[in-house]
Amino acid sequence: MILDLTIDEARTTDAEALAVILTGWIRETPWMPELHTQAATDGYLTRLIDVCTVSVARYDERPVGFLALQGEEIPAFYLAADARGRGIGKALLDEAKARTPSLSLWTFEANDRARRFYRREGFRDVELTDGVRNEENLPDVRCVWRRGEAARG
Repeated sequence: MILDLTIDEARTTDAEALAVILTGWIRETPWMPELHTQAATDGYLTRLIDVCTVSVARYDERPVGFLALQGEEIPAFYLAADARGRGIGKALLDEAKARTPSLSLWTFEANDRARRFYRREGFRDVELTDGVRNEENLPDVRCVWRRGEAARG
């Protein structure tokens, strides 16, 4: 865990910084197509903040990661490159786990790092698809966590 890390709720004014984190991940991921402009991604994050509970991890006031929670669904969870592997994702996920008895999310099958992280955090794969239902058309995996249930598979 990083000292000076805080987690709080996103404000509309955070949308642009959070969009930069998301776009950064897309651009550094060779298999991920870049389908939207930065302006469209900014708009997506503004809408996400309006309809979800979005927790933002900040290091020295700078957003370094975020997790959106809508009911028990995590529609978005991203960290800046320099924030990965430092316990920040776990801190965000632990906060979400404290809010609800179960969580679910989709991740891309090719996202090995995220899939290993989710398994360590007690998620299990419950559905695999060929990607026909996502706009990237990439195979994806639905993962579920339930309080008190150990990960399987």
